[in-house]
Amino acid sequence: MDDYINTALTQKHSYDWQLKILMLTWEYPPHVVGGLSRHVYGLSAQLAQLGHEVHVITAGNGGLTSNEKVNGVHVHRIIPLNNQDDNFLSWIAGLNLAMSYKGVKIAEDIKFDIVHAHDWLVGTSAVTLKEEMSIPLLTTIHATEHGRNIGIHTDMQQFIHNKEKKLIMESDQIIVCSTYMREELLTNFRLAEKKLEIVPNGIEPSTVEVNSNEIYPFIKHRKYVFSVGRMVKEKGFETIIEAAQLAKENQRDIYFVIAGKGPMLERYRKMVSERQLDYFIAFIGYVSDEQRNALLVNSEIAVFPSLYEPFGIVALEAMILGKPTIVSDTGGLKGIIMDKQTGLLMNPGDAESLLSNIDFLSQNLDKAKEIGETGRRVVKSLYGWKRVASQTVKVMEETMLNKRVNVNDNPR
Repeated sequence: MDDYINTALTQKHSYDWQLKILMLTWEYPPHVVGGLSRHVYGLSAQLAQLGHEVHVITAGNGGLTSNEKVNGVHVHRIIPLNNQDDNFLSWIAGLNLAMSYKGVKIAEDIKFDIVHAHDWLVGTSAVTLKEEMSIPLLTTIHATEHGRNIGIHTDMQQFIHNKEKKLIMESDQIIVCSTYMREELLTNFRLAEKKLEIVPNGIEPSTVEVNSNEIYPFIKHRKYVFSVGRMVKEKGFETIIEAAQLAKENQRDIYFVIAGKGPMLERYRKMVSERQLDYFIAFIGYVSDEQRNALLVNSEIAVFPSLYEPFGIVALEAMILGKPTIVSDTGGLKGIIMDKQTGLLMNPGDAESLLSNIDFLSQNLDKAKEIGETGRRVVKSLYGWKRVASQTVKVMEETMLNKRVNVNDNPR
């Protein structure tokens, strides 16, 4: 065993290495599609704060600065080849070609220690850069096509599933955000358990500087239950619509405010209109992080009724503000919430279960306050970005060490 490995063995749990990390992600603020963007932003900024050199390659649009340093992170925005192509898969192919080229150019001046990829969308470039630089590849899998669709049913889904499989197989180590995701990958991709590490998503305390009543006057004199998320089927918002329907039929004064954008937003708004539920539920569309936090602070209860949720950072965003939070008893959400201690668990897709939990909190205000405060303390303790980034560094160091050991054990 050479001197490099001896040194690594003594350092691998001390976080003394100053790593040079190349991170690949298709979305990065201010380009935000879902939770992946916020995760990579929080992680990369904290890694830089810990003293590591972090370079993020991500998609640009021509209107954003192509190269800049933000919170200590070197951000490189590239324009995908086929940028104007309406075919998403062609666009992704062009994104990966441009990412690969950019990564090789940056590596002319910087000797990177590891590539860290986020989901299949950057998988082709991640594998290419791993091979070009002869360095290990660490991949974080945030969600899977199989999980989102409860199986693989179409050619498009099969294509994405195959891309996920190739990236997972080519990666030296995989990070997932929850025990639920670990089991999902073990079941659907049949990889070795030792190749998987669990590192949760992170969050920092939020500040609220605006009043939601001023932004949305229609809620000024009403108590409301709040939810936010991407408008897609797996987030379970139809369950809230069904709960609003039951509230109307039973003449109960419950008002749901739901924020977020996505392909099903207009469909949900149409369902609300057709059922004449405007007094009971409102889909308000896109909100900024600041507006989301203001809406959370002024709400009575937060609800996240997902049918599929690998982790559920939106729940942490509510809990860290001290809100009593109801989540589906599924996926990563059930790993975050201890029922009636840090939040409440509802049956997925069950509107009556949701209403029952709302009733419990509404009728037990002291308990609701206690649950909110306990949730806030637990989230602050377990899910801070410094802790998450330190865990990620440990995985990176061990991935590098294992790669070097394997090279020495199997010389060409």
